[in-house]
Amino acid sequence: MSAALAALLSHWRRSPLQLAMLLLGLALATALWSGVQAINAEARASYAEAAATLGQDRLSRIAADGPVPQETYVALRRAGWRVSPVVEGRLRIDERRSLRLIGIDPLTLPAPAQQVEFGEGDALLPFLTAPGLIFADPETLARMEGADLPPLRAAEGLPPGTGLMDIGQAQRLLGMEGRISHLLLDPEAPQPGPLPGGLRLVPPDSESDVARLTDSFHLNLTAFGLLSFAVGLFIVHSAIGLAFEQRRPMFRTLRALGVTARTLIGLLFAELLLFALLAGAAGLLLGYLVAALLLPDVAATLRGLYGAEVPGTLAFRPGWATAGLGIALLGTLVSSAQSLWRVAHLPLLAPAQPRAWAVASERALWRQATAAVGLLILAGALLLWGRGIVAAFVLLAALLLGAALLLPVLLSALLRGAQGLARGPIAQWFWADTRQQLPGLSLALMALLLALAANIGVGTMVSSFRLTFTGWLDQRLAFELYLSAPDQETADRVVRWLEPRAEAVLPIVRAETEVLGQPAQLYGMADHPTYRENWPLLAEAPGVWDLLAGGGWALVNEQLARREGLEPGDPIRLPGWEGRIAAVYSDYGNPSAQVILGLDRFFALHPEAERRRYGIRVAPDRAAALAEEMRAAFDLGDEGLIDQASLKGFSLQVFERTFAVTAALNVLTLGVAGLAMFASLMVLSGMRLPQLAPVWAMGLTKARLARLEMLRTLLLAAGTMAAALPLGLALAWVLLAVVNVQAFGWRLPMHVFPLDWLTLGALALVAAALAAAVPVRRLARLRPADLLRVFANER
Repeated sequence: MSAALAALLSHWRRSPLQLAMLLLGLALATALWSGVQAINAEARASYAEAAATLGQDRLSRIAADGPVPQETYVALRRAGWRVSPVVEGRLRIDERRSLRLIGIDPLTLPAPAQQVEFGEGDALLPFLTAPGLIFADPETLARMEGADLPPLRAAEGLPPGTGLMDIGQAQRLLGMEGRISHLLLDPEAPQPGPLPGGLRLVPPDSESDVARLTDSFHLNLTAFGLLSFAVGLFIVHSAIGLAFEQRRPMFRTLRALGVTARTLIGLLFAELLLFALLAGAAGLLLGYLVAALLLPDVAATLRGLYGAEVPGTLAFRPGWATAGLGIALLGTLVSSAQSLWRVAHLPLLAPAQPRAWAVASERALWRQATAAVGLLILAGALLLWGRGIVAAFVLLAALLLGAALLLPVLLSALLRGAQGLARGPIAQWFWADTRQQLPGLSLALMALLLALAANIGVGTMVSSFRLTFTGWLDQRLAFELYLSAPDQETADRVVRWLEPRAEAVLPIVRAETEVLGQPAQLYGMADHPTYRENWPLLAEAPGVWDLLAGGGWALVNEQLARREGLEPGDPIRLPGWEGRIAAVYSDYGNPSAQVILGLDRFFALHPEAERRRYGIRVAPDRAAALAEEMRAAFDLGDEGLIDQASLKGFSLQVFERTFAVTAALNVLTLGVAGLAMFASLMVLSGMRLPQLAPVWAMGLTKARLARLEMLRTLLLAAGTMAAALPLGLALAWVLLAVVNVQAFGWRLPMHVFPLDWLTLGALALVAAALAAAVPVRRLARLRPADLLRVFANER
């Protein structure tokens, strides 16, 4: 058995480049997959920490539709309810930083909610008395350095971006004096009776709202990681298949010498297992580095889009590492399954001449075409009848895989047509030889097709989103200045001061509510031309603005409308109000349900809502001067007054960070596809001598043969790019019209960018030329003796 194993491994010693391509392909595939999983694991661990904050995954809560008045808490305590008050909100530090601030009462906090050692007696006084102490994890402390905050103290175990302090001090900082977010219920205490009206008991929840909101985001990341992994496996499949074909004579010889088929399969399996472990370990290391580079952008995206706090540093977690090794082993087995099956069914007495691996039978092409058509039919069925995000991604997979399988069939048909139209022996030989080499390059071309289609599809989606998002911001951010006063008294003084100086000062008010059994944001909107002329409506009832101002109609965002199947004219119910939908509006970047009422109706439902935020209309050329006057007259700070340009800049920055990860994965995937083509061309170049030597002997120079080889590679790459263009556009449409709707609740219009296609096509040709450069150079520098040896060996 050892002699047989040594014989099998000797192939890799003679073909180090082939071994390098196999290990590198599997390592890159594992790296891209495990890098994405490492990012997802880090984010989900943070969500779990956030869900466990103050024992919320184990403790019931008492909540209301809005903030709970402090008097209600006092009444509950006097009635025998063992509850502990919690106030929670986001404290804006500056333009780039914010802190999720949680205020608690350490004296009534239930034991399961104890996460920090506050001390006792005099040691507790600094926490309870002004200015108070804020406990946070070390990474958050580093982020908050230099901020105008009470003293900070490190505490392990708190989720990133979260600060814990006394409830009285937190109410002061958040502007929530006299109000409480919710009440924690001691699990060991009996309930003395029914809850007063307006309050409800919320059971423990092991999954945070943020985790649910970000599920689609992480599923998108996983899908792109899986696409990159699949492209990498094309290299592995190609290298393994070629190595098995080259060793056919060796397999037959070993069988003839007495090695059983089971033993041979076992030795080959052990060989592949060794390679998978080596490449998988290298892939995990590369994946860790990829994840560490991309995690800051992912963390910024999750913070800006969902308000989720994820650490910017990566921890090694056994879960994703084990999954990475498992996926490396699985990918190796999948890539080698066909070759192992052929070895197991290898006829013992068959001729020992290696089969021309580069020649595909017509029957194999027909089987491939049949599978491709079946997958495309599946994609069409899912498009018509599929529901949910999983069905959307299965649709994408069927579309991409079906198109990839169809590519060699289409190229073979085109090459056959070109061969029929060719005039002259050299042209006919060129097209026939290109068709003969197609099966050997088909896997690399399929990898290139997927990479190019992904770049076109994702690039079109991102560019369409950017164009739409920029126009949408111009509509939504119609005010020249945005005021956020520190308290109600300051807000009233600023509004009075602005009345003679601004064209309009309109309140921006909101409250938390519930619609159709789900939490929602409720806004009040003034009846003003600013909204009538700029608000981005997607569908509307006649006279929408007059209906909204009348108080019996509401606007809903696209996410809520799509999720619940709502249209203008449909009835809608909120706590304390019933009416109809006047319009549906676009609300990109917001995963939550949102409802807008007329301003008077809003305050009738929520008279306690603060009027501290305002939009200010003023002539654009006077905005900067008015802002300076306001800052000089009032203590507003940097965050108290924001101009339109700064707000748009921040929103666009969040947008760019959102797609930084997918852009990086696109580049890496294209690089892997280029490597697949290089590997195939390098390996096939050593098998081309029997086809090239007779043509050389008949008068074609080596230089001309080298030019024809380069032309062949460029033509195949150009054909692949031509096939990738419609596939990429179909991918973009599915991402915008299907995946986006299922994942985030909004649909984007699709725009096309031909200049981007030309750039990508040029890059594809450059990548193909670089991949072919070494094999072509090797051909051009062949010695005549090497070509003559073909005839001497009677191949």
